[in-house]
Amino acid sequence: MNKISIEGMVFYANHGFYEEENKIGGKFSVDLEFETRFESEASEKDNIDGTVNYEQVYAIVEGEMKITSKLLEHLAQRIIERMYKTFNNISNIRLKVSKLNPPLGGEVKAVSIILEK
Repeated sequence: MNKISIEGMVFYANHGFYEEENKIGGKFSVDLEFETRFESEASEKDNIDGTVNYEQVYAIVEGEMKITSKLLEHLAQRIIERMYKTFNNISNIRLKVSKLNPPLGGEVKAVSIILEK
């Protein structure tokens, strides 16, 4: 198996447990890694049909980021489920979702969850 990693996708979205977070929104960062096979068509023949299209992956993450969730854990689960429904040639997804500058009452760069399935 080979790995594809898309790192540092940044979105402005309305996720959060508190009502204010859902109204005001904030910045989020998403890193996604998964295993797939691309030995033949993609790596040897330079054919995109033999791999996972990065634009499609980004569109999936972007679409799920637009749907408000109270918890990052729920958001991450939705992204992973959609990835598996869309691509039948992937496995072992590792997803990191970070809420940048979370409202915790002090200076905090980010709060992150990592989900692997």
